[in-house]
Amino acid sequence: MSLRPVPAPSVPEATARVARAAFRKGCLAMRIRDELGPLFEDEQFASAFPCRGGPAWSPGQLAMVSVLQFAEGLTDRQAADAVRGRIDVKYALGLELDDPGFDFSVLSEFRDRLISHGLEELVLNRLLERVGELGLLRAGGRQRTDSTHVLAQVRTLNRMEFVGETLRAALETLAAAAPGWLRQIAVPEWFERYGKRIDSFRFPKGADARQQWALSVGQDGFALLEAAYAPDAPGWLRHMEAVQVLRAAWVQQYHRDDKGVRWREGKDLPPGRLRLSSPYDADTRYSVKRGAGWDGYKVHFTETCESDAPHLITNVATTDATVPDVEITEPVHRALAARGLLPAVHLVDSGYTSAALLVTAAGQDIELMGPVFADTTAQGRAGDGLGQDAFTVDWPARTVICPRGQRSVSWSEQRKPTGTEIIRVHFAKTDCDACPVRAACTSAKSKWGRSLTLLTQPQQEALDQRRCEQQTDEWQAAYGTLAGVEGTISQAVRVTRTRTTPYRGLRKTHLGHVLTAAGLNLHRLNTWWTGTPIGTTHISRFARLGLELAA
Repeated sequence: MSLRPVPAPSVPEATARVARAAFRKGCLAMRIRDELGPLFEDEQFASAFPCRGGPAWSPGQLAMVSVLQFAEGLTDRQAADAVRGRIDVKYALGLELDDPGFDFSVLSEFRDRLISHGLEELVLNRLLERVGELGLLRAGGRQRTDSTHVLAQVRTLNRMEFVGETLRAALETLAAAAPGWLRQIAVPEWFERYGKRIDSFRFPKGADARQQWALSVGQDGFALLEAAYAPDAPGWLRHMEAVQVLRAAWVQQYHRDDKGVRWREGKDLPPGRLRLSSPYDADTRYSVKRGAGWDGYKVHFTETCESDAPHLITNVATTDATVPDVEITEPVHRALAARGLLPAVHLVDSGYTSAALLVTAAGQDIELMGPVFADTTAQGRAGDGLGQDAFTVDWPARTVICPRGQRSVSWSEQRKPTGTEIIRVHFAKTDCDACPVRAACTSAKSKWGRSLTLLTQPQQEALDQRRCEQQTDEWQAAYGTLAGVEGTISQAVRVTRTRTTPYRGLRKTHLGHVLTAAGLNLHRLNTWWTGTPIGTTHISRFARLGLELAA
């Protein structure tokens, strides 16, 4: 399909008359059109369409439909029906009352175009830009970030189920794409073993029997891969996604050498961040947080939180489930900087903070307001005044003074395996042996006495300062604003079912989250324009009764 850009149409007179008669007090879709005007233009999506071919449906209107779709949690079919049959949607799009709309499959094709041409962020960027033009969004101020888990559109499998289903999925794909070739290499046992989904298979009892079953699956998988990569096999077979997934899974789950095929165990397995967890979604990963495990992704929402402006989502980051929050802080800052929306204060929980990030954020004039972990050494946990904060660091002299006045005798700059620069400081054993508080200070039995591990000066000073700040009532009161982000996650879950993605693959899932953020922003703008109070945290009747009794 080709794009022939046309200006966004004005609302037809008949559509406006009927819509205003039907919605005398207005509604979200109509109010968005009245306040923001035609939000998206066809030219903004020109790079996603070729110059030749039949005319495409207006991408500017499809973008608006997609945002409204996610604002109401509609399926593609329901969204297409809304364009055909709802007066308020026709008003928002500027369509005639008798406009027939489009087939629902156009919406999925439009999303695929956005992904294939790198335009996933365009819809949210344009909405934020337009809101900024109205003076409702600006750089500086306070913003807050938090994440929630997202379940993938696949089953959670144990290792035996995973290898069996991965091989079955590859055979199923090859049976459709190259049945003649597969008929020549398949052995009779394969049809019995992989003819049905693995979740309907009854695994043998006993550890030895299950181990043997897993090795048999491994041998069958290697036989299929050898046949697919043989010189006389069609070259396109090895490039099929199912075959590529099978190859990667077998490298991760099995080890093959002169002694045969072996089942990888323990440290021989790749880390969870690299390990495939489903043959049907190569991007999803299995992770555990606070005792709860899930197979899928994580989404991080960043929003403004000023009292004199609507709370709008300014950034969305989607990762696989294994990526720790601390790795997202800097990408969020870069994305906000690209939009010209860097905050003065960025409120986060402890998962997003580190000494290095405190320093980096300060270099961008951002106060990264989040707690850091307390001193976890034995002395710090004891709270007897001999923790690391009781020592004075003389940075120019490269020495440390202990609470009893002794100076360190060793200062060594080192680097952790992760690349973090650290400083190892040691006190003389003779000084520590003669100290009256040695038993509480150190139990070292080597040639040194008490030892300390410091970060570089900027990081260590930022860490020490934050540990002091977060103990004060003033800091705690200011930090309490972060709690409001839980309402955003709750709204996303209730309105758009964010915790379960309908898509497979990280990029499709992320685009869904971007459209979710744009849809939630429409709700927040509508709430702001109508003066609707922000909802409060729901408390059950029983919990409220308990609070009353405690008071």
